[in-house]
Amino acid sequence: MNPINPEPSPWNAVLEADARWSAWLRLPAGAKIRRYLWSFLAHSGDSWFWLAAMLIIWLTTKGEWHARAPMYAGGILVLAVFVMVIKFRVRRARPAGNWGMLYRSTDPHSFPSGHAARVALLAVMAWGLGPLWLAVLLTGWAPLVIISRVRMGVHYLLDVAVGAIVGVAAGQISLLLEPLFRAWVPFMF
Repeated sequence: MNPINPEPSPWNAVLEADARWSAWLRLPAGAKIRRYLWSFLAHSGDSWFWLAAMLIIWLTTKGEWHARAPMYAGGILVLAVFVMVIKFRVRRARPAGNWGMLYRSTDPHSFPSGHAARVALLAVMAWGLGPLWLAVLLTGWAPLVIISRVRMGVHYLLDVAVGAIVGVAAGQISLLLEPLFRAWVPFMF
């Protein structure tokens, strides 16, 4: 209950249900092998990994891969700023836990999930930029990363659901803006 307004809020009921369902999905600390697998998936959506990969691709390739890399990197960077603005406006604390201390110390806010937004963005962009095999691969991988964030206890279900929606929208906008981006910074392609 809100101390200023004694009436219970419907939003509080949503947040309580979100916390219950998220706790139900969370892996127990003793599930070592499953935690390693889900931890790998959770980290596979890290922005530094994707930005480093895009830089390597951009520096070492020519043709389509060279042209795709700045689009993916630009989408990741713009999305990261947008997600951080939302996080610092909403300020929802992450679920209590010990896993993901780097995330907890550098980014204490959980709503929306930047990882969920990022992997959804990448999957959508792959459908527009190609190749088809990458789009199929990222579309299968993205839900695993998204749920891994809840399974490892660094996000609530609502965080990842909204993050995924933001990422899908950002991916579609990125694809719409691709011709402008190529015109503004042609040296990148």
